[in-house]
Amino acid sequence: MPRKPPIVFPQEQRLLSLLGERLKLARMRRKLSSAVVAQRAGISRTSLYKVEAGAPGATIGTYLRVMAVLGLEADIQSLAADDKLGRKLQDLALEAPASAPRRPRVATKEQQTSDSRPAVRPDGGPEGTGSTS
Repeated sequence: MPRKPPIVFPQEQRLLSLLGERLKLARMRRKLSSAVVAQRAGISRTSLYKVEAGAPGATIGTYLRVMAVLGLEADIQSLAADDKLGRKLQDLALEAPASAPRRPRVATKEQQTSDSRPAVRPDGGPEGTGSTS
């Protein structure tokens, strides 16, 4: 039993139809028959007609094979090449989250005892003792 074709929204169907039309025009400009293109692509003429009609059931591989026969396979590189929305979402995720203001640190007992040691003069003696010069 054949599978049902995928559900395609009208805007997507228009895009597929336009792609199929462009492929058909490219074939006709090259003066290639549908039989020749189908044979070179390794697909049936029915599959080629589906591609040229923008049928959603045709696989992307079939579209690519037809494009390759027509010398347009490099155009596949431009599909989804500039993902503006994805890059913006990625950039937003990379930004540092705003953190709450920091509380002042409370000194531990060890830190308090180390701060209460007598200060040392540059000559090594304790401050406040010794002679003045």
